[in-house]
Amino acid sequence: MLLSHGARPDSASGPYRPVAPALIGRENELLTVEERLRAPGARLVTLTGPAGVGKSRLAVAAAEAALDARQDPVPGEGVAGVFLCDPAEPGAVAAAAARARAAPGRALLLLDGCDHEGRPGPRDVARLLADAPGLTVLATALEPLGVYGEQLVPVAPLPVPSAAGHMDVEELRTVPAVELFALRAAEARPGFAVTEENAEAVAGLCRLLGGLPVALELAAGRTRLYEPATLLARLRERPDQLYGGPAGAPERHRSLTALAEYGCRGLPARESALLDRLAVYRPGFGAHVFERADEPVVDALLDRGVLALVDRGGAEPRYAVREPVRSYRCGELEARGELDAARDEHADRYARLVAAAAPRLAGTEQAHWLAALAAEMPNVLAALERLHARGDLERAAALVAACREPWLAAGPLREGLAWCDLLAAGGLPQAATVRLTDLGGALTAALGDAAEAVRRHRTALVGCKRLGDRRLTAQVTAHLGAALLATGDARGALASLEPAVAALKALGAPGPAARATTALAAAHHALGRARRADELLRQALGTLRRLRDPRGLAEALRLSAELSTPVATGTQRPQPPTPAEPDAGSGPSGPGDAAPAPGAPGDDEAGADAGLREALALCRDTGDLVALAPVVEVFALLVLRRTPAQQPRVVRLLVAADALRQRTGARPAATHAAAREEALAGLRARLGWTSYAVARAEGLALGPDGLVDEALSSPAAPPREAAGPGAGRGEQPLTPRQLQVALLVSEGLTNRQIAARLGLSEWTVVNHVRQVMRRLDCASRVQVAWAIGKWT
Repeated sequence: MLLSHGARPDSASGPYRPVAPALIGRENELLTVEERLRAPGARLVTLTGPAGVGKSRLAVAAAEAALDARQDPVPGEGVAGVFLCDPAEPGAVAAAAARARAAPGRALLLLDGCDHEGRPGPRDVARLLADAPGLTVLATALEPLGVYGEQLVPVAPLPVPSAAGHMDVEELRTVPAVELFALRAAEARPGFAVTEENAEAVAGLCRLLGGLPVALELAAGRTRLYEPATLLARLRERPDQLYGGPAGAPERHRSLTALAEYGCRGLPARESALLDRLAVYRPGFGAHVFERADEPVVDALLDRGVLALVDRGGAEPRYAVREPVRSYRCGELEARGELDAARDEHADRYARLVAAAAPRLAGTEQAHWLAALAAEMPNVLAALERLHARGDLERAAALVAACREPWLAAGPLREGLAWCDLLAAGGLPQAATVRLTDLGGALTAALGDAAEAVRRHRTALVGCKRLGDRRLTAQVTAHLGAALLATGDARGALASLEPAVAALKALGAPGPAARATTALAAAHHALGRARRADELLRQALGTLRRLRDPRGLAEALRLSAELSTPVATGTQRPQPPTPAEPDAGSGPSGPGDAAPAPGAPGDDEAGADAGLREALALCRDTGDLVALAPVVEVFALLVLRRTPAQQPRVVRLLVAADALRQRTGARPAATHAAAREEALAGLRARLGWTSYAVARAEGLALGPDGLVDEALSSPAAPPREAAGPGAGRGEQPLTPRQLQVALLVSEGLTNRQIAARLGLSEWTVVNHVRQVMRRLDCASRVQVAWAIGKWT
């Protein structure tokens, strides 16, 4: 048996007939190598990749296929013989080449392990190929040999289970890394199988070891002593501690420490220094960690296979130091007493990154920076741990406060809350403590405990008043109002939100004011003030669009859909206004200005559908997992109401949204949960258990991006307008004055403001607004803004 145990035949024995070990998950790579070897002009084919990835086994399988090809009817496809030599042995290459030249027909020379002392020089390989025209060389190496005409076949680790979405056991068993692990574990422990009980741990092991075949086989061998869950816990911090390969295996395959040392051996000083710095980074870091002078060094580390590109499809590439190299280099740093300095540099870099990104999370760059920080969150949390460990509490508190938007979007809610509580109790300055307490309230509200969120916000508000910071006081008051609304106290919410909105506007904070106005609209709607809620929501939508605040806009669009259709699952039911609390608007208005109550004939399914689709796209762009779940739930219920034939899709959406909530830790409002469970119970009865179970399993397999795609692929509601304002359903087109008024409505202006702008009486503006709504077939000013927005 060649290569899997390191046995090599005597090179003097003539042509070698290799016996290929079984390959798992290498079908595509094997076909690629075979095609390269069959090509008439192929002289040198090199398999490259990190140590332990399985290059040797793949080369043996390709050589076996080349010998078998002699039986094919196509002349010249096969080779007369395969000659193997160890390039590290003095004179072995020349001797094997001489025998290959003497063989009749085409010969294949297999150079396995062209690394370190066994790496032939480019000139030697070029001379070898020139002296033997009928010879083809198949080599394996960590890096390309650098010979002109060399054809490279990169060999990557085996695919691993995705961390996003749920995979059932049968699907998990087909993942190549899991398949290899299970096969080797069954050899070490008869009867071992991937089951429901150990599936999550096996998937975690495969991800931790990065799909590296040698690492998977070593880990599988330890299952004779440990259950997969125990083994995963032991290896989580130091995977390179694995050892115990077969006695006949090469030394580098008998432990991950030896394998990592082999992969790093001979690195130049600059490459070694950069690798040490990167070893403390969690996998999946962006190019921002590199300096300009690092670019050629990065390329060299990529060529060596110790650094990997883990994501090429995003706005910027993302990198990871491969296991076991990462844990091995960390161990080396610790042994030299340099690990703390490397971790300090890492923490300082990420503290600067988050601080620089914080001001950009409220403007036009919000989507970019939210997505970037969500991807960097493991490193941000590691930096936070380091700052706290070295006693830099004020800087840790500043980092936590700057993580407000990313945490509320990406969903590490419980971790964030734990950090808020830990640091707030650490004797920090009062301003920092207030911000941490307020953030803890926002995270608690997202986790579904509105009463606790109210308590935290009130505590923060007491501290704000002592500080005398008007802006911070207004923001905390707005957060308190939103939390009170979530508890069902609409009047208390109104008492907090109205002064907060006014103060934020006066202080020049339009973004926070617009978000608070969205909550204020919900409070008015809960009190039965539909017209006022409609007006406030229209203002908020206009401001949020103008400021390009995707997260705030997605929330406002969801609320608008809930208020304009019977699927208002997350808002308080409207209560009729008392005589002492009239439904006050901003100016004179008539019946045409009133928004219909949910379920009334004026419900706008098309507008709600369009708004929710926009909200779904915004959640995807920003990576807002916390907001995505309720948007999907409202959208799914709207789809169910509009198109009952989409019942399986609705099951998939509701189940996937619930799985997303479990991933982030967020809990739905009671009305949301009740509406979802009621819908699922009805769908289970109508579809039957089998169809329902299939749809449920499909929903569990959806990750966030797949969830959005699934929702957006549902049929859209037919629009109310066909080509432009007033062009649908036979209405008269808008007059120039009506179009002017409609444009000002879409900008969020009130009747009084429009009258002042155009020099008209307020009642004239009211009549124009009524005509616009009638001709556009709109039931509210919000719908007018949507309709006009499509053509402006």
